[in-house]
Amino acid sequence: MKKSMHTIVAMAIAIAAASCGSSGNSNAQGSSSWQEEFGLSNRTLTTTGRNDYFILEPGFQLVLESKTEKLTVTVLDEAKEVDGVTARIVEEREWKNGELIEISRNFFAIDEKTKDVFYFGEDVDMYNGGKVASHDGAWLAGKDGARAGLIMPGKPKVGMRYYQEIAKGVAMDRAEVLKLDDHLDTPAGSFSNCLLTKEGSALNPFEMEFKTYAPGIGLLQDEKLLLTQYGFIGKE
Repeated sequence: MKKSMHTIVAMAIAIAAASCGSSGNSNAQGSSSWQEEFGLSNRTLTTTGRNDYFILEPGFQLVLESKTEKLTVTVLDEAKEVDGVTARIVEEREWKNGELIEISRNFFAIDEKTKDVFYFGEDVDMYNGGKVASHDGAWLAGKDGARAGLIMPGKPKVGMRYYQEIAKGVAMDRAEVLKLDDHLDTPAGSFSNCLLTKEGSALNPFEMEFKTYAPGIGLLQDEKLLLTQYGFIGKE
């Protein structure tokens, strides 16, 4: 999944020193560990659904932009079986200075009961000069020991800390819930009661990014990228 990973070392140290999180999506507060076990074998997972901060419904699209970058996130009417689970495909396209630099196809499934959304991996095409140059960051649950992570809890709580990707040596992104009452102004509108997360990787713990999510919409801000458009493609 797209990660800008700008380094904010001073802020990271300050926040890390102040944080104390829970170890899971519904666990008690106070643990400093990161949840990486989610009991997927006991869950009923499906390809379509939503929670307050993540819409997994075909045709839904987010567009985020900065002065030099653009990111589109589109829920496709396509699915792929990954590690025995049928997952919805969400395509991300990223441009920099008008040039396409990345296309990724991400694989998600949602728990029908809890509305937790799980991430089963991604296919990645990195572009240079209009041609595919690499597949850096690609991984799949069930391959080379990789396992699905939690991309968005159905009921996030401040202090929750969880792995979003579990592919050792390749992708170990994780997130911590910082706030549930954030406010953000974007080109697409002003939003309240937003979820603020601190996201980074166990592969490089001193690099991180802060993301903001709005109820009923999803991702509003990814570092300098701000939401400019959202909705279902082809609908007014």
